[in-house]
Amino acid sequence: MNKSASNVISWIAQIGAIVIMGQSLFFKFTAHPESVAIFSDIGMEPNGRILIGVVELFACLLLLRPASAIVGHFTQIGWHGEWGQLGIMAVLVLVLCVVILYIRRMDLPFIKVALEESQRRDATSEED
Repeated sequence: MNKSASNVISWIAQIGAIVIMGQSLFFKFTAHPESVAIFSDIGMEPNGRILIGVVELFACLLLLRPASAIVGHFTQIGWHGEWGQLGIMAVLVLVLCVVILYIRRMDLPFIKVALEESQRRDATSEED
């Protein structure tokens, strides 16, 4: 895939993520009854609803500026001087998030289902 096609696909993915996350911000910030009910059910109303809305808004803004992501340290910002420290911290945050995701993988329904299905298939193929 050439760089131009990769760039177009990247922007489509970024805009898609922004649209999906961004459309929920209206509901969180206006205290829409459905949003309030969801956050009440999980014991995070109202502070959690607002905090998650702010985090999602921040994520949407970062997606509009790809250089603000870790990739920017590899492609534009570089690793020398103070920028290098920031790059290392950005990569460290990514690694820590991956570690957390791995440790808590069974707490995430879509990952749990996929892992359980994979284990079932493996067990079935070993029996044959």
